[in-house]
Amino acid sequence: MVEIRRYLHQNPELSFQEKETAAYIADYYRRLGIDVRENVGGNGVVATIKGGLSGKTVALRADFDALPIQDEKDVEYRSTVPGVMHACGHDGHTATLLVLGKTLNEFKEQLQGSIKLIHQHAEEYAPGGAEPMIEDGCLEGVDVIFGTHLWATEKLGKVLFRTGPVMAAADRFEVIIKGSGGHGAQPHKTKDAIVAGAQLITDLQQIVSRRVNPIHPAVVTVGSFVADNAFNVIADQAKLIGTVRTFAPEVRDFIETEIEQVLKGVCLSFNCEYEYRYERGYPAVVNHSEETQLLIQCAADIDEIHNVEEIELQMGGEDFSYYLEKVKGTYFFTGAAPENAETLYPHHHPKFDINEKALLIAAKTLSSAALHYQKKHNESVVTVKK
Repeated sequence: MVEIRRYLHQNPELSFQEKETAAYIADYYRRLGIDVRENVGGNGVVATIKGGLSGKTVALRADFDALPIQDEKDVEYRSTVPGVMHACGHDGHTATLLVLGKTLNEFKEQLQGSIKLIHQHAEEYAPGGAEPMIEDGCLEGVDVIFGTHLWATEKLGKVLFRTGPVMAAADRFEVIIKGSGGHGAQPHKTKDAIVAGAQLITDLQQIVSRRVNPIHPAVVTVGSFVADNAFNVIADQAKLIGTVRTFAPEVRDFIETEIEQVLKGVCLSFNCEYEYRYERGYPAVVNHSEETQLLIQCAADIDEIHNVEEIELQMGGEDFSYYLEKVKGTYFFTGAAPENAETLYPHHHPKFDINEKALLIAAKTLSSAALHYQKKHNESVVTVKK
């Protein structure tokens, strides 16, 4: 697993561009004699291990795209692709699932059902790879799905779970404020788009603090504000891009509408025009109760796991949510903090890294959940497949 993870770390590919990674995954399974389907919903790969005994079909999912970040780690397996790196652990997810698939295949005659290994492209960039893979049939015949995220800010030996909502819906909005530019020494003859944009950013903060019920978690963040001009020019246009994170569908709807109401008021006061676009991203990840409880029990019995804890709501997004809207399952987090690190760099940081011992823990937890699910739901009379 370490060898595979480091190879992938050195050869990352961005979302929707993962041709070589997908080919590597498919070839790995093909050499093992495992049935594999390529180009699923784009660059996705699905391998299926058919068990020797009848029973349920369990899907296990790993993502494999990288991020547009320059790798600043001083390690031998540093990314060789300028400006691209695995800064979220997807290389580890892929290595975990590949070797787990190899191991399960060695015992396929004893499996009480089938295992689908879903290798998903483009998790990092909406519209993502999960939805098109589902539309292309990756969940056909699947009874349950499990997935994990290596969590580099939590200690090795921890597994973190949550029943119900666990990760937020992640949306994107874009605003263009259209004023009237002019000379920096004559502001009275202009409609200053920068000042209007600054006022908008301030007013947007009131949506969560004063207009959303405090019992509902929500975030409105402006991440980009561009109005590029010479130092002595008043901008005629400003572009703002941001994100909204919510859990409750009604809060999601409300914020989408409320942003435009605030925008309309600001532009009215500055006598400006505007364009507003709101793009819905991934829905919230909502874990199913029975499958989460099974995961907790399985994790507690694994020697390398010392703590099985409930995690707080996470405002990050994940398109694993689409799978959970179609079939039952759960998404959990595997502690992967590097040992003896002076600083724990968060996900999406240029110096991000993981503790590679976590790969084995993730593999054991996923396999335990899959096998226990099949055993629990297997028919009372087990028949050998012809």
